Amino acid sequence: MKNILLTAILSACTIGMAAQSVNVQTYTHEKPYKVETIQAPKGNKVKNVILMIGDGMSLMHIQAAWTCNRGHLWLENAQATGLSETPATNRLVTDSGSGGTSLATGHKTVYHAVGVDPMGKELTTLCDLAKQAGKDAGVAVTCRLWDATPCDFLSHNIDRDNEEELVGLFPDCGIDYVFGGGAKKFVNRKDGRDIFKELEAKGYHISRTFDDLMQWNDSRVWCVPYEVDTPLPDERGDLLARASLRGMDLMSKNKKGFFMMIEGSQLDDYGHFNDLPMLMKETLDFDQTIGEVFKWAARDGETLVVITADHETGGMTIHGGNFAEGTVTCNFSSKDHTGTMVPVYAFGPGSENFTGFYSNTEIFWKIKHLMNM
Repeated sequence: MKNILLTAILSACTIGMAAQSVNVQTYTHEKPYKVETIQAPKGNKVKNVILMIGDGMSLMHIQAAWTCNRGHLWLENAQATGLSETPATNRLVTDSGSGGTSLATGHKTVYHAVGVDPMGKELTTLCDLAKQAGKDAGVAVTCRLWDATPCDFLSHNIDRDNEEELVGLFPDCGIDYVFGGGAKKFVNRKDGRDIFKELEAKGYHISRTFDDLMQWNDSRVWCVPYEVDTPLPDERGDLLARASLRGMDLMSKNKKGFFMMIEGSQLDDYGHFNDLPMLMKETLDFDQTIGEVFKWAARDGETLVVITADHETGGMTIHGGNFAEGTVTCNFSSKDHTGTMVPVYAFGPGSENFTGFYSNTEIFWKIKHLMNM
C-alpha cells in the first residue's frame, strides 16, 4: 500500500511539474517579406567588421522566424555557421552582462559584470581596439543605452544594475556613432550631471530625433531619441536597419575602416515575457536588418558581418507549424535565460574562420585578428 501511495504521489508531482512547464502558443505572421540571394564579395581584405547580436536568440528562434516567413530568411545568405558556448565564470547560465562582455573583450567574467574581469578590472573592448587602430567605432541598439549589451562595448562596471554609473562613463568611451534609447539617465541624475552636455563638450553632436540624425554628416554623433527603449516593431518599422545603415555610411568615410555592434535588443524581453507574437516580430525585424547589412557589405566588398547571440532566453521549443501559412506553435519552458549553445553566422571576407564549435570569447579574438588590431 505504501509503494502504491508513493507512486501516486510521485506521479501527481510529475504531472504537476509538467503542467507548469507547458506554455504552448501559436502565431501566424500575416505579412511575409521577400528574401533574395546576395552575392558575397570575393576578396580577402577585412576593412570593416559588423557584429550583430540577437539578444536571447537561439536556433529555435531562427527556425520559428523562418517558418513565419514561409521558409525564407535573409540570414540564409550567411556563408559560414558555427556554435558558441556562453557560460559565465561563476554560472553555467549567463546574462547579457557576462555573455556580452565575452563577445566585446574576449574574456569570461562573472554574472552581471559589464566590460570588466571577475575582479572588476576594466577590459579592452573591440571598440577600444578599433579606435587605437585609427578606425571608427559605433553601436546601434533598440534598447536603452544603459542596458547590459551596449554597455559591454561602451562602459565598465562589476554590476549591470549600476545604471547611472555606467552612463556616467559614456563621455570618455571615445566611440564615434551611437544610436539607442535611454535618454532619461543622461539628465536629471542623482549626481546632477548632464551627460548630453558633457558629450557635446567632447565634440559630439547630440541628436534627439532620428530626423536630426539624418541631417548630420559626421560620425561623431550620439542619437538618443527615446527616454527608455525604442518603440515596438509595429510602431518603429525598419528603424534599426535605418539607424544601422546611417552609422555604417557615416563611419565608412574613415579610410581605415570601422567596427560596429548592432543589437536586436528586445528579442530578450519577449523571451522573458514568453510572448511568442512579439518575439517573432522582433526576430523578423532583426533578420530584415541583417538583410540590409548584408547588402551593404556585399556592395562594399571589404566588410565582414558576424551574427550571434549572448545567450538564449525563454527555453523556447517548436512543437509544430506550417511554413506555407506562416504559422508556428512553440512552447516556453522558462521566463529566464537558459544554457543552450547559440549559433554564429558570418558573411563576407574572413567568414570561413567562424565555423566549428568554440567559446564565445573566440569571436573577439577572431575579429581582432582579421582586422589586424
